[in-house]
Amino acid sequence: MNIGLFFGSFNPIHVGHLIIANYIANHKNVDQVWLVVSPQNPLKQANSLLNEYHRLHLVASAIDENSRVKASDIEFKLPKPSYTIDTLTYLSEKYPQHTFSVIIGSDSFQNIQRWKNFEKLLETYKIWVYVRPGHEAENKYNGDIEILKGPLLDISASYIRSLIQSKKSIQYLIPDKARFEIENNNYYL
Repeated sequence: MNIGLFFGSFNPIHVGHLIIANYIANHKNVDQVWLVVSPQNPLKQANSLLNEYHRLHLVASAIDENSRVKASDIEFKLPKPSYTIDTLTYLSEKYPQHTFSVIIGSDSFQNIQRWKNFEKLLETYKIWVYVRPGHEAENKYNGDIEILKGPLLDISASYIRSLIQSKKSIQYLIPDKARFEIENNNYYL
């Protein structure tokens, strides 16, 4: 199987993430897109994250019954913080029958030289870079890198968290099942 790995904190997941996952699933040579919930991104503050199992549950709730998009806790089993190259190495060894590609935003791609063993990542795996507003992408590296201009919404998890903290509605920004979980459990307040 060809699997696209969309790594993220998903703090919380929102419709922008789902639009990207769905676009990749429908327009690229993949059988599934795995939303890999990162317990701790080494480039983000850990104390700003909702518990990883709560975030995983929100992702699973958001994707509901989409057979082409899966929630993945694979990084929960690996040392923290999570490094993409380590996760890919682990997955490639555990599932040699699968081919893995990486889906990242242009904001992350602009900082890829800060990633652990980024050269190996670029020379070993296909990378799909979706362009986010305000973060143009330029491929100045060797490797199988494709810049995508798919449908996007200019929203972010930090924006959604600020709405929640201001007690404003997040309806339509997060799928209802995940939104109900956030509201019923007072996440991000």
